[in-house]
Amino acid sequence: MQDEKDMLQLPENAFRELKEGERYEPLMSPQKAYPEVNAWSVTWGIIMAMVFSAAAAYLGLKVGQVFEAAIPIAIIAVGVSTATKRKNALGENVIIQSIGACSGVIVAGAIFTLPAIYILQAKYPDMAVSFSKVFISSLLGGILGILFLIPFRKYFVSDMHGKYPFPEATATTQVLVSGAKGGSQAKPLLIAGIVGGLYDFIVATFGWWNENFTTRVVGAGQYLADHAKLVFKVNTGAAVLGLGYIIGFKYALIICLGSLSVWWLIVPGMAMLFPDTVLNQWDPSITAAVGDMSPEAIFKSYGKSIGIGGIAMAGIIGIIKSWGIIKSAVGLAAQEMKGNKEAAAEAAAQVPRTQRDLPFKVIGIGSVVTILATLAFFYFGVMDGNLLHAVVGILLVAVIAFLFTTVAANAIAIVGSNPVSGMTLMTLILASVVMVAVGLKGPGGMLAALIMGGVVCTALSMAGGFITDLKIGYWLGTTPVKQQTWKFLGTLVSAATVGGVMIILNKTYGFTSGQLAAPQANAMAAVIEPLMNGVGAPWLLYAIGAVLAVVLTYFKVPALAFALGMFIPLELNIPLLVGGAINSYVTSRSKDAEVNKERGDKGTLIASGFIAGGALMGVVSALLRFGGFNPISESWLANPLSEVCSLAAYILLICYFVKATKK
Repeated sequence: MQDEKDMLQLPENAFRELKEGERYEPLMSPQKAYPEVNAWSVTWGIIMAMVFSAAAAYLGLKVGQVFEAAIPIAIIAVGVSTATKRKNALGENVIIQSIGACSGVIVAGAIFTLPAIYILQAKYPDMAVSFSKVFISSLLGGILGILFLIPFRKYFVSDMHGKYPFPEATATTQVLVSGAKGGSQAKPLLIAGIVGGLYDFIVATFGWWNENFTTRVVGAGQYLADHAKLVFKVNTGAAVLGLGYIIGFKYALIICLGSLSVWWLIVPGMAMLFPDTVLNQWDPSITAAVGDMSPEAIFKSYGKSIGIGGIAMAGIIGIIKSWGIIKSAVGLAAQEMKGNKEAAAEAAAQVPRTQRDLPFKVIGIGSVVTILATLAFFYFGVMDGNLLHAVVGILLVAVIAFLFTTVAANAIAIVGSNPVSGMTLMTLILASVVMVAVGLKGPGGMLAALIMGGVVCTALSMAGGFITDLKIGYWLGTTPVKQQTWKFLGTLVSAATVGGVMIILNKTYGFTSGQLAAPQANAMAAVIEPLMNGVGAPWLLYAIGAVLAVVLTYFKVPALAFALGMFIPLELNIPLLVGGAINSYVTSRSKDAEVNKERGDKGTLIASGFIAGGALMGVVSALLRFGGFNPISESWLANPLSEVCSLAAYILLICYFVKATKK
């Protein structure tokens, strides 16, 4: 068997389109067997799924962005295999990464929707939420996402080889390949994890400085906020900075421009045009005139709705663009089902190890069983025994999840970012309208719509994340059917972990306290509450956002990224741009392209360390506060000097980041 230390480079044609008649040969030969699934890889995969589910849940609820766990998990996997001197561990490390990476995708599906139940529970105490609801909805959604994606694997990872960049998969693959050389990437990741973790731990646990810097620290800034409704904010955390670096400058800029268009144009523009007018006609709780509201209140009440409309329309445009892919996959599946069983078995035996998927018969039966299980969950656990409501709910969930699967995979393949929150918002709007039409309204309707949205959101999040795993396996030469089979275990572990972490964070902070941003969940709650109460919804604002998405798409601007920036708070978008700018700087400051590449790769490791360390220590801080340890002085954080200290610490952190990429 070939030793991995001989496998030092991916093939030359790994990242480019293949010429006519040319084939891609992965690092691990399709004609040989390699260690992949065993007690070592499965055990470490489960540990990674648990740890990173907890970390990702905290970060996602804190800042509204869930980091991609694949890179840090891959680095840990190669570090551990190197430290223990395991031979030929490349296939094992892919399985560890694949099982562990369930954490980020399951977390995204859960925290973008289900915390909205807690948020609405403050107004409607009858809305019951429990561990079982979070766990079951996350588990069923994850399983649907796996099953719905598998028929599209060959198209995305093989047929479109070299046409899609797969940024996250590329970075993770390079880490795993480098691990075969000795796992040297583990050291900078560990150091950055310690630095970022301690930095965010000090802020979250001891409050030595404020976690945000705003222009309100000076008198002129306060005046502009009060009278012109203009304000600037930036979150100074290490984890969010690392997230911006990995997203990159281009898409961070687009997200930030979407945010600035709301905060610096729409919010002050509304205050200037309608200073004495109460524009709201859908939420009775909004009674103040626009001119009497703070910039934050104007954004929450009006500006975010434009972003919601833009996200929904961008999702529809994505489905239209992917319709040909959907038809092709369904057609191939139908041919396999109709074919001769013996011929099919013989053909399957001839398929190379690196191209073997779960049989479509298994996928079909598994999909039916999962849909029936979801129907039973809706009937007994959500819809109070109403069969009509349960059937309508499962039809909506199954159809939307399947159609949007290709949108999620396409987004990950092109930009490495899954617009799952926007597609879920569209699901909630559609579900709310339909469920009201069949007689399910009020708190019961809100709970049902959010659970439905949670299942869809998790399915789409899983589809996007899993295509990354399968592309990594394609480049390296692992066995797809093994990745697909053991992905279900990672889903089970991650769903159980996120359910427990969500309960702890709610009891520690409370989703309505403002300490956990949960921006997507707040957006979900804002969408369905008026619809389910018969008040209506800000359709005009949604329409403005939808038109904007169409215009942006026409001019080839990523509408999804722009619209996402429009409903995430400004202070969480600015640091993405800062991180993206650092990425641009460290990868272009040398005249030597190879040096720039090495510095960029080193920056990816540092950013991953910031993300993992900051998020993990955030969970530790939450556990300490849950246990009663809370030495933070609120009076100090209200002092403008705490924000000045915050800016100084942030500048030092940025300097460390830039300097560390030179080594």
